[in-house]
Amino acid sequence: MTEASKDISTQAQPSPVFRQDFELNRELPPQLNELEALSRNFWWSWHPEATSLFRDIDPVLWDECEQNPRALLRRIGEFELRRRATDSLYLQRLAGVSRAFEEYLELDTGSRIAYFCAEYGVHHSLPNYSGGLGILAGDHLKSASDLNTPLAAIGLFYRYGYFRQRIGHDGWQNETYNDLFESDLALTPVVDGEGSPITVCVHIRGREVTARAWLANVGRIRLYLLDSNMPENSDDDRLITGHLYGGDTETRIVQEKLLGIGGVRLLRKLGISPEVYHLNEGHAAFSTLELAREYLEENTDAGFADAVESVREMCVFTTHTPVAAGNDMFEPKLLRECFSDEFIAALKLTDNEFLALGRSDLTDDAEFFGMTPLAIRMCRSSNGVSEKHGEVSRGLWKKMFPKLDSENDVPITHVTNGVHSPTWIAPLLQDVLRNGCDDGELWDAHCRLKRLLITFLRERTRSSATGSTQTINEHRDTSSLLDPDALTIGFARRVAAYKRWSLIFSDIDRLLRLVDDEQRPVQFVFAGKAHPQDNTAKTILQELMSINHDSGWQRRAVFVEDYDQEVARYLVHGVDVWLNLPLRPMEASGTSGMKAAMNGVLNMSILDGWWIEGYNGENGFAIGDLEKELTDEEMDKNDSASFYDVLENSVIPAFYDRGSDGLPKAWIRMMRNSIDTLTPQFSSDRMVNDYITEIYKL
Repeated sequence: MTEASKDISTQAQPSPVFRQDFELNRELPPQLNELEALSRNFWWSWHPEATSLFRDIDPVLWDECEQNPRALLRRIGEFELRRRATDSLYLQRLAGVSRAFEEYLELDTGSRIAYFCAEYGVHHSLPNYSGGLGILAGDHLKSASDLNTPLAAIGLFYRYGYFRQRIGHDGWQNETYNDLFESDLALTPVVDGEGSPITVCVHIRGREVTARAWLANVGRIRLYLLDSNMPENSDDDRLITGHLYGGDTETRIVQEKLLGIGGVRLLRKLGISPEVYHLNEGHAAFSTLELAREYLEENTDAGFADAVESVREMCVFTTHTPVAAGNDMFEPKLLRECFSDEFIAALKLTDNEFLALGRSDLTDDAEFFGMTPLAIRMCRSSNGVSEKHGEVSRGLWKKMFPKLDSENDVPITHVTNGVHSPTWIAPLLQDVLRNGCDDGELWDAHCRLKRLLITFLRERTRSSATGSTQTINEHRDTSSLLDPDALTIGFARRVAAYKRWSLIFSDIDRLLRLVDDEQRPVQFVFAGKAHPQDNTAKTILQELMSINHDSGWQRRAVFVEDYDQEVARYLVHGVDVWLNLPLRPMEASGTSGMKAAMNGVLNMSILDGWWIEGYNGENGFAIGDLEKELTDEEMDKNDSASFYDVLENSVIPAFYDRGSDGLPKAWIRMMRNSIDTLTPQFSSDRMVNDYITEIYKL
């Protein structure tokens, strides 16, 4: 993960208002009271029958509220509520969903596992995520809930969340931030038996910082989010939980102190003593130091080595980053200044011993303090998020184990990521597949979802002020934008150099010939955010916007701004092909392609991350090969040639080859193969079960 702009704190200063709750503060007709209870638990978000209860009240307002049921219930007119309160069919639906919800919540298996993560993408109405890590964590919680896993989750509540994206007329990305304290969120304050907020204190920058906790219910799982926006804190300390991946390096350190150390202290305040602490990425690694401090406080005759032995028995670690530069690393002097003398003394360590915990090379006193080395040292289990990523991680951290003869002996395993099928498979497709379907019915369902996507894209890219020239993110007239019958390729991911957006345009004339083919046209849907501080990535986006050749590109390509879960859902439901072009082996896993595959969308991807495990030759398309002895430049050249070759000679013919009934038989066969083989293999249910049996060992 990378940092946001160092001056991000100047973009949104805390107001003197301190939120005490997120109550609805309106009275619903008694016949509709169950809606309020449903809106408080994100269970509704993966149960279509529950989602439809909110949407059907007012579909237009539902979209205006960005599918936030709390906002909908606050803004909906009294007349519409009263009308629903007299609609017997609607009330029957509400009663049925409420019964199912209550029965679901009857099981509560406790909190034997504490899951720590810096971001959670449960639903876009709680914008507490930036990308893949957060979405993965949200899916983990949903499957843990469905599987009755005894898990409690710990995170931070970022008042301004992650940035909202707007592309200017010049093609340059601009960022804005919304104050979530002004939103209607499904959060409740965590209070003690007397109704007072439960708080924790962490020593930060020479003073005690107080944080309270908010609770988000994710089915049966409780997600606790720490918030430093308290009246007793200074303005600087109130902004510790201001922005996700925001501020300078010092802000990152103190955020991670609050997550790790504050998270453990919150569990104690809640009376929770887990058997397993799961650190999902290195951001939470300071939790191990707090556990060690607790042990030494209780065992006064023990030393730090004894504490490590105890902590390691409880802690497991998942790394999501395949390159050393992608791991959090802090300058030793700055890191040391963020910890009090008392805390380090309580660990019974010298300054150098403390700093050595984060070094991969113990002989280098100047090495930056790494959160991943700290986590690997302090946890009994470490794993990557795909088979390939496990292999890459063993090579990356071999230097921590100089006595081992081989990288294969490095104690890092893997659990391949998965996604939550009920969240990501289109309800229409769920119904079609559940009832059994022939080729015509499957293809009809896909085409309906594709037309919905195109309608959505036409709405999202229509603009009355498009600047001097139209670009693929804004059009005055979208009535002829995209063709529902044309092969549609989705390319949606973070904008970063290693994602290789530029590979698509490596032969622009060849690309535009494919776009302009009257018989077999190709069209593209793009989405993704560049990190605010990454001007190279912003330039990639600007160059994409500037393509305006004498061709049909402007009506056959679209860029969707502000990529989030809702945009992703339309895309993975409706495109024909999901494209992925990372530089090997820098894709740790990737999960967007899994979501597409479950919807019968065919992956066309570099053999990296999860696709190495998923591709069988009949369920999608592979770009390039697994040749190891290539420079990055050679790999770019080979993969570019392979991309165009596969597109022209495999993908396009398979899509456009139709039988007498108008159906692409070979394509549909691959769709079925994708759904049948990839859905069970890459579901988050399988992933969570793997963690339970192979990592948690409960």
